[in-house]
Amino acid sequence: MDNPTIKEIARRAGVSKSTVSRIISGNGYSSPEARNKVLGLIEELQYKPNAVARAMVSQRTHNIGVLLYRRDLPIASHPFYGKIVDAVLLEAARLNYSIFVTTDHDMSYRSADFMIEKRVDGLILISRLQQNVIDHITNFGIPFVMVNGSTDVDGVIHIVNQDEEGGRMVAEHLTQTGHKRIFVIAGPQSHRSHHLRLRGFLTSIRQSGIQESNASIQSAGTSTFGEGYEIMRREWNQFREGGYTALFATNDMLAMGAMKFLLEQSVRIPEQVSVVGFDDVDFAAMFSPSLTTIKVDAGDMGTKSVHLLDQLIRQEQNVEHPSQLVPRLIVRQSTK
Repeated sequence: MDNPTIKEIARRAGVSKSTVSRIISGNGYSSPEARNKVLGLIEELQYKPNAVARAMVSQRTHNIGVLLYRRDLPIASHPFYGKIVDAVLLEAARLNYSIFVTTDHDMSYRSADFMIEKRVDGLILISRLQQNVIDHITNFGIPFVMVNGSTDVDGVIHIVNQDEEGGRMVAEHLTQTGHKRIFVIAGPQSHRSHHLRLRGFLTSIRQSGIQESNASIQSAGTSTFGEGYEIMRREWNQFREGGYTALFATNDMLAMGAMKFLLEQSVRIPEQVSVVGFDDVDFAAMFSPSLTTIKVDAGDMGTKSVHLLDQLIRQEQNVEHPSQLVPRLIVRQSTK
């Protein structure tokens, strides 16, 4: 016969389904007579537990929840975060985990509660989270790792890029190529990455002897292509009159949006203005001229998050806390 169910075994043994479940899991009382009947039928019928029954035995479902928190579109299709999710899916499959993926632009408990109801073994939390959401998840005792976001809560694993160092690398590249007047488009400073990138950049500018007043800082409400274009359009007169020879944006999408406006004004890049972004999304190499940027290995972030979460789920000792990836300057056509 086909693989029998717990219900069928219970019927043939003359016991309840809950009794069969207790015997399979080894938890709770069952009489020796009932246990002998059930175990005999399991052997006779060659019963193979399904996923739910296996979870009852091991207390694991082999499911991982992936939550992507972003207030602004795009979310799952974002060129940076999408690469993280792709890497998570590939590595999770290799380790025999199934994945639930959801997005949350409200930054609320809702998505976390959905995953908890699915009885996931652990969570991968991507991007910026509010502290109350982290506290909410922590209260349930479910293992989790944070990707491209961090918290001051002790013991939480977060996988992040060394963004401040990346900002310093941008400043060094531009100053070493002779730029002294630099226009900066800084993404939302409430986001860890944008804040640290700008801080590292300004620290290096000061150390190089350039007055911070020679760097015009424009705050972006979002980190999108359209926002970069709009800021450049709005500040075009200031940019042109200020004699700026370089532009740094704290992510590639902002940088490419600004570049599009400059190119429409017949500005020659990099002959008149050098441009640097941050992240090295796929579009950065495809853009014309191709964009000089700081590489953040989104795929490595995704892969590493699954490995570290798997270690937490299996309660291994000495799991890495936290994990920081080293950035790398990619010089392309947009600077000289």
